[in-house]
Amino acid sequence: MTLSAPAARAAAPLFTPFSSAKFSLPNRVVMAPMTRSFATGGVPAAAAPGYYARRARADVGLVISEATLVGRPSAGNEPDVPRFWGDDALTAWQPVVSAVNATGSAFWPQLWHVGAVRNPMVKWTPPAPPESPSGVVKPGRDYGVAMTEADIEATITAFAQAAAQAKRLGAGGVELHGAHGYLIDQFFWAGTNQRTDRWGGVTLAERSRFAVDTIRAVRAAVGESFPLCIRLSQWKQQDFAARLATTPDEMLAWLRPLMDAGVDVFHCSQRRFWEPEFEGSDLNFAGWVKKLTGLPTITVGSVGLSGEFINSFGGEVSQPASIDELLRRLERGDFDLVAVGRALISDPQWASHVRSGQMGSLRAYDRSALATLD
Repeated sequence: MTLSAPAARAAAPLFTPFSSAKFSLPNRVVMAPMTRSFATGGVPAAAAPGYYARRARADVGLVISEATLVGRPSAGNEPDVPRFWGDDALTAWQPVVSAVNATGSAFWPQLWHVGAVRNPMVKWTPPAPPESPSGVVKPGRDYGVAMTEADIEATITAFAQAAAQAKRLGAGGVELHGAHGYLIDQFFWAGTNQRTDRWGGVTLAERSRFAVDTIRAVRAAVGESFPLCIRLSQWKQQDFAARLATTPDEMLAWLRPLMDAGVDVFHCSQRRFWEPEFEGSDLNFAGWVKKLTGLPTITVGSVGLSGEFINSFGGEVSQPASIDELLRRLERGDFDLVAVGRALISDPQWASHVRSGQMGSLRAYDRSALATLD
C-alpha cells in the first residue's frame, strides 16, 4: 500500500531539520541504540561501517550506536559487545564515525556499563565480578559486589575517557546509558541503591549523585560545545512497573541536577511511546521532560511496529504499524526527535520509505533479523 498524498505530507514533520544551541540535524529521525553483539572481543566488526551508514544514507538524521562499553573489567555482560576503549576497538570505530559523517548525518556513541545485570542467554563471566551500587540486581536479589569509593571514581573516569575518545574520533556527540536498570539507573533506583554514603540517599535527587558526577566529568573531558545526551527510563528490565518519579515535581527534582551538570538532550525511553506519563495529561515521558526542562527530547518505544522488542524473543513477529499518533504529537511539539529501533534493524530503508510514502515496502520484524549485521 502506498500512502495517499495527504498522508505522505503528514509525515513531513519527521523530515524537517532540527537545530539547537549545540547541534543541528538534517531531520528528526534517530536510529535507536540496539545491542547487536557482532564485536568479537569487543572490536567492532568489519561490517559495522556499512551497517550504520546504510541507515544514515536512508534519511536517518542521527545514528546512536549500539551500547559501547567503558573501560571497566565488569562493564559488560557478554563478550561481543563493542568497547569504546583500547587501540584495537577505537581503530575499528574510526571508519564507522567517518562513514556516517560522510552522509551528512550525525553519529553519537552510547556509553554503557551494565552494572549488576547478567545476560541469561549468554554463558560468559566478565573478567571481574559484576559491580553495582549495592551488589543487588533488584530488590531482594544479590548479585555481584558493591562498588567501593575507588570503583565509583574509576568508573566515572572511564565514562569521561570514552567520551573524550568519541570526540577525538569525530563523533558529533555522545550519549550516556542511564536507563533500563543498568549501572547509572541502578544508582537512581532505591531498589538497587541501598548505600548510606554520599552515593545513596532517601531522595531520587540524592541518588542522582553518581549520574551528576559522571556528567560533570564527561563535560570537563569534551568541553562545553560538545552535545551530551542521557537516556533515561522509568521502567527497569528487572521490574517493568518500576517508577522513579511519580509526579511532575519528583521528575523535575530528578532532571534538574542532570541539566545543571551539563546534559543537553534527554532520550526518554518508554516501552510504548503513546502512553501518558502522569494522570490528567496525554503527554508521554519525552513530552513531560521537555515541558519541565525546556531541553530537546527524543521519544522512543515501539515506533513504527506492533508489539514490543521484548516479546520478539518469545517468537512474536512485529508488523508495520501506523505512525499517525507519533506525527500528531511531534507536530504539536511534545518532543523534538524520534528514535526508531526494531524497524531499522529489519529495514535499513525504513525512514526513506516513510518519507516517500511507500508504506507497502516496510518490513515486519522478527528475531531472525538479529542474525546478521545487515
